Amino acid sequence: MGKINRPRHGSMAFRPRKRANSQVPGVGAWPAVEEPALLGFVGFKAGMTHIRMIDDDPGSVNKGHEISTAVTVLEAPPIHVFCVRAYEKTPYGKRIAFDLYEEKFDAKVAKELTLTKNPALSREKAEKKKEGIVDVRVLAYTKPGMCGFGKKNAEAMEIGLGGKDAKAKLDYAKTILGKDIKASDFVKDGEYIDTIAVTKGHGWQGPVKRFGISMQRHKATNKYRHVGTLGPWHPSRVMYTVPMAGQTGYHNRTESGKRVLKVADVKDAVTPKGGFMNYGVVKNDYVMVKGSVAGPAKRLIRMRKSVRPTLAAAKPDIRYLSLESKQGV
Repeated sequence: MGKINRPRHGSMAFRPRKRANSQVPGVGAWPAVEEPALLGFVGFKAGMTHIRMIDDDPGSVNKGHEISTAVTVLEAPPIHVFCVRAYEKTPYGKRIAFDLYEEKFDAKVAKELTLTKNPALSREKAEKKKEGIVDVRVLAYTKPGMCGFGKKNAEAMEIGLGGKDAKAKLDYAKTILGKDIKASDFVKDGEYIDTIAVTKGHGWQGPVKRFGISMQRHKATNKYRHVGTLGPWHPSRVMYTVPMAGQTGYHNRTESGKRVLKVADVKDAVTPKGGFMNYGVVKNDYVMVKGSVAGPAKRLIRMRKSVRPTLAAAKPDIRYLSLESKQGV
């Protein structure tokens, strides 16, 4: 029997492979969308199940046939827009021109977040500087207390906006300031999104698990799970490409082109018998994404309008949703 080969586990492209600074990942870029709209949203990973649907992928050999596919359910309670943030162009890049806050804050949230003590002053500053702005975004906070898994503290984040120019974005931002936004306002069935999240952490691991290198034979050095060589003599240093032990998991990762199969409220049953493992019952609106999503249950998942969509949005024909127990009994 010949040697069994398999692809390496860890991509060499992700560097540095270190722990994420925060469980609320940042978004580095937003797509260019001319229609005024919110370009991002937030959900909490509930778990996975499977559905049966009619395959509508134009390049699939199963097109027109019923297929079974895994899906991830993200519970998506509404987010609250509490601030409009405008940017101006400077010799050093974009800088914040002004923050336009809502007039009245939620008392509980005000204790958790760093907010202005004088909303009226922020509105005066906005009127003076609104002519020189080049980009507009909004600040919103989540409402995890509406979910059933125990998390209470709100997380604030910046979300991009669509619009032809900065003026159109500012006009739209003012219409949603101080309001709750639902998941159905962000995305529709069949659209494509990008998911940004922090992956499941595995702590400090050796090179066999971290990079999938081959184990040493027992006659080599009386060691099995270690690197055979740390590199060539020249250059006379250990290069960063050498597989070595270190932090595994808990990294910021972005997955592009994830298809949203369904956006619905809790009236459409999605919780399996006995609840999702390590999560419980979905109590709010939810987003059903095809395939897997990074992170463990309860992890905050940021969603973004797809930066490079490959296929046109089309509502999928779902025939069956599995609500069978995931408890293994």
